Amino acid sequence: MFIYLCKKIAIPGNVRLRCISWNKDQGFIACGGEDGLLKVLKLETQTDEAKIKGLAAPSNLSVNQTLEGHSGSVQVVTWNEQYQKLTTSDQNGLIIVWMLYKGAWYEEMINNRNKSVVRSMSWNADGKKICIVYEDGAVIVGSVDGNRIWGKDLKGTHLCHVAWSSDSKVLLFGMSNGEIHIYDNQGNFIVKMKLSCLVNLTGAFSIAGIHWYHGTEGYIEPDCPCLAVCYDNGRCQIMRDENDHNPVLIDTGMNVVCIQWNHCGSVLAVAGSLKTTSQDKDVNIVQFYTPFGEHLRTLKVPGKQISALSWEGSGLKVALAVDSYIYFANIRPDYKWGYCSNTVVYAYTRPDRPEYCVVFWDTKNNEKYVKYVKSLISITTYGDFCVLATKADENQPQYVLVLCNSIGTPLDPKYIDMGPLFVTMTKTHVIAASKEAFYVWQYRVAKKLTAMEFNQVARTRKEGRERIYHVDDTPSGSAGGHLDYSRAIEFQGTRDPICAITASDKMLLVGRESGTLQRYSLPNVGIVQKFTLNCHAYQLSLNCNSSRVAVIDLSGVLTFFDLDTQVVTSTGEQMVGEQLKLERKDVWDMKWAKDNPDLFAMMEKTRMYVFRNLDPEEPIQTSGYICNFEDLEIKSVLLDEILKNPEHPNKDYIINFEIRSLRDSRALIEKVGIEESSQFIEDNPHPRLWRLLAEAALQKLDLQTAEQAFVRCRDYQGIKFVKRLGNLQSESMKQAEVAAYFSRFEEAERMYLDMDRRDLAIGLRIKLGDWFRVLQLLKTGSGGSDDALLEQAHNAIGDYFADRQKWLNAVQYYVQGRNQERLAECYYMLEDYQGLENLANSLPENNKLLPDIAYMFVRVGMCEQAVSAFLKCNQPKDAVDTCVHLNQWDKAVELAKNHNMKEIGSLLARYASHLLEKNKIFDAIELYRKANYFFEAAKLMFKIADEESKKRTKPLRVKKLYVLSALLIEQCHEQIQNAQRGKVKGKSSEAASALAGLLEEDVLSSTNRFADNAWRGAEAYHFFILVQRQLYKGSVQAALKTALHLRDYEDIIPAVEIYSLLALCACANRAFDICSKAFVKLESLETLRPEQRQQYEDLALEIFTRHSPKSNKKSDLDDMLDSSIDGKLPVCVATGDLILEQRFWMCSVCKHCMKPKEASSRSFCPLCHSTI
Repeated sequence: MFIYLCKKIAIPGNVRLRCISWNKDQGFIACGGEDGLLKVLKLETQTDEAKIKGLAAPSNLSVNQTLEGHSGSVQVVTWNEQYQKLTTSDQNGLIIVWMLYKGAWYEEMINNRNKSVVRSMSWNADGKKICIVYEDGAVIVGSVDGNRIWGKDLKGTHLCHVAWSSDSKVLLFGMSNGEIHIYDNQGNFIVKMKLSCLVNLTGAFSIAGIHWYHGTEGYIEPDCPCLAVCYDNGRCQIMRDENDHNPVLIDTGMNVVCIQWNHCGSVLAVAGSLKTTSQDKDVNIVQFYTPFGEHLRTLKVPGKQISALSWEGSGLKVALAVDSYIYFANIRPDYKWGYCSNTVVYAYTRPDRPEYCVVFWDTKNNEKYVKYVKSLISITTYGDFCVLATKADENQPQYVLVLCNSIGTPLDPKYIDMGPLFVTMTKTHVIAASKEAFYVWQYRVAKKLTAMEFNQVARTRKEGRERIYHVDDTPSGSAGGHLDYSRAIEFQGTRDPICAITASDKMLLVGRESGTLQRYSLPNVGIVQKFTLNCHAYQLSLNCNSSRVAVIDLSGVLTFFDLDTQVVTSTGEQMVGEQLKLERKDVWDMKWAKDNPDLFAMMEKTRMYVFRNLDPEEPIQTSGYICNFEDLEIKSVLLDEILKNPEHPNKDYIINFEIRSLRDSRALIEKVGIEESSQFIEDNPHPRLWRLLAEAALQKLDLQTAEQAFVRCRDYQGIKFVKRLGNLQSESMKQAEVAAYFSRFEEAERMYLDMDRRDLAIGLRIKLGDWFRVLQLLKTGSGGSDDALLEQAHNAIGDYFADRQKWLNAVQYYVQGRNQERLAECYYMLEDYQGLENLANSLPENNKLLPDIAYMFVRVGMCEQAVSAFLKCNQPKDAVDTCVHLNQWDKAVELAKNHNMKEIGSLLARYASHLLEKNKIFDAIELYRKANYFFEAAKLMFKIADEESKKRTKPLRVKKLYVLSALLIEQCHEQIQNAQRGKVKGKSSEAASALAGLLEEDVLSSTNRFADNAWRGAEAYHFFILVQRQLYKGSVQAALKTALHLRDYEDIIPAVEIYSLLALCACANRAFDICSKAFVKLESLETLRPEQRQQYEDLALEIFTRHSPKSNKKSDLDDMLDSSIDGKLPVCVATGDLILEQRFWMCSVCKHCMKPKEASSRSFCPLCHSTI
């Protein structure tokens, strides 16, 4: 940052000032002094015709009001910005609250304790509470409307300062003995503050100031110190919060009277006086520090004694109360900013985010790109690129250099283990320096990297693209360099630290605090020369041919050093390098011209000077930062104005200045003429001036002069244009072409139309891409318009709307332009699938667009339309793939059959295995069933039925699964029979016969039990359920008969279940002989656990001690027992009884029988549930 005094206001009557405060929002300045002096002033910028903005604009006092009310010396003034109130207090203890009414300040409230003097007053962050402390220890907290919230008398203490925390939960009270006590917002004591800055200090001292920055504009770093405490002896500590035991310590070495943070907490101003050895009187100075204790600047202030200071709301001015004067100092902050390819890059802090907000503002298109960067250190730019230097980790000393393009896209980050205090870049290198070492990175921008180059990028460190050197090293430039931080840091610093660096394509210059300037060669870093400067450099800058370096020192003095001049010293030695005689003071920015080594622009206070060969032109009033200087034009940016509202940068804040030779040439051409002007430009040649002459000659159709001028400024396109003009016969045609050349397109078009050359007007608009106007010209013309051109215009307008995603508008123009390809895309984006289908139907067969439309349908799952489109373009395989993809397997099989495709079997198998992997067995079954692969489906269904059977789930569910399995097997048999019949008749197609043969072979070769008798499982569970239904119904004999059938199904139903049920039925039927056999079977089962077997034995003992294991009844049960063994007689599936009659009913599906009597009373088969 740079600071200089800019204005001085005298207080009438030479009344000495005691305090000053600047309202941060409204800009009012309140100053209090002796004899009850209280004034409110306001500086307002006067905007003149030249529209000089910012600090450069003249400022006058717009408000100068004396407030009457105090009799004693006014000691405290404090603003409440939120509620527009001013609170003041004098030595008699009188407090007055002033309010703003119609532009003037009036008394609102008065309070006087008449006991003690008010030492300090402070409003909290939201302006709702004020805390007032008196010298005798009294504390009052009041509300903004004048009500007292609480009061407390801190006995035995003398108060002198008060401060609120940002959340208004903590109050700090400064005591006259130097202690600081921490209280809560209700006045309860918490703890004394630890004052590290007073360690090992004796003697009397008092608090000069306590200021707690409330984070209203965000913080420059996460966990940034914000509470400053300073003592009159110059000791200061900056804390992160009131309990910080590791604060930043500063010894200012001066007598301090006042401290204050700037608007964003990035700079702490410390005002006071310094004893000098040469002079008897003290010198007033203001020191500026960062929150981390780094000293930024020192400002010397004239006068006897400084009493107070206050920052302006934007942080660009400081008001100082000295004796009976107010001095104003302008501040030029070191903004984090840069300029690359028409883009201004700037950073600012926000209260709602811990990171820096970095804005990439494209000034050409007025577009901005925002990037949030944590712990940003600096922004450096060159050409089209920008480097952001940041801290990688708060706890470790690692840093990142991020190479970005002009829209903020990170291209290449590099991690380094040294703090990049100084960063510069050229078109090939980024150089970062700490105080003792510098790091050189030869960066590459990947435009189109091949695979091989990608591997090279990964090995960049090995190849020496990154190197690090200690400032005391003397590299020769021949070695490949190294990247060894330990070697660079093992020196543990240097006696002569680095203070500035700059670089060009040829060289790197490193400035050191002693004044030594070290010159290194690039790209091979080797030390070439050491020069001695007469100052401590703050900023270095090389001109475009690296022959001169500009040096700005800490006090703002600009000097120049010629690097190549051979000088003979008084002793006769020959030396390289010479200090030039030009010296300028109060300089805070400078920029060399990119195309002239003798031309540069510099900022001196609020004036910009342009120098040619060290001779200045007349200054321009501005406070902008110089972005760019080339083609005799200076581009400057008013960063102060932009950062007042950083989210909405305004193009008015980018200012272009023409230097005198360009202005003079333009004036000469306008007033004198082309011939005389060409002589002046000949004497002061520059490509920009020749281009100016060429353009002026073109305007007047002086083609010979224009051609010569274009040749002198090496503008090949201009030369070709002049040649083309020379071939035109018509003067008006030439004028029209010139108008188009100077972008006066409306005028050129009008001229073409006046000449009845509508074709040229249309051609001009086509070149410009203004297709709306092309269409207008085509339609308004009297002659018949070109159909091809009309279609092209419609399509181009369609493209315009499509690019902006206005698909509906685009459709209208594509229809007229017959652009079916883009029309399909628009229908798809609009989700107008009916329109897309109609388009597909309207296209001829084998049209190249049909596959694309088909894939559009596939993407949205519209199978039928997709298949139709594929078939229309003769791609049946893609149609089948679509059906498979969309699970339309029946359609897929049908298509495969119709088009004699043999791979359907493998396709089905693949998809089924995929479903089985995902455990979607039912989906696989459905797939096989739809594809008529009944045998595979049946195998899976039997597997499910067996698993369900083992799980002992509901018997009815298991029966249904077995029935479904059996039905699938029946369908399989039927399919085989049909295929065989087809063979016999000779009508079989190749695919059908192949399919049948495969199926038959599979079924016949199968050894699975279900292939022999598909219905066994269904029968087993059918009888199992029937037995229990009969038991519950009370038909015990029928139940026993049915239960006896279950003995054949031990492989399906567990034996323990069968024989338990049989024993139960037999017992119920009093057939104890059968019951006994069932118990014998149960007791012999190996699957039973010993305790279960014991239970069966006990139960058998209990039954058969009461009943003899003999049957009392002799009936047809014995016949049934005998005949069922042979299995010759059919069994009725409705009753479980044997069918002894000759006539009986048989199911056409499952081939199971039922007694005629039972069949007449039922409408479906009890086993397979098919209709009778």
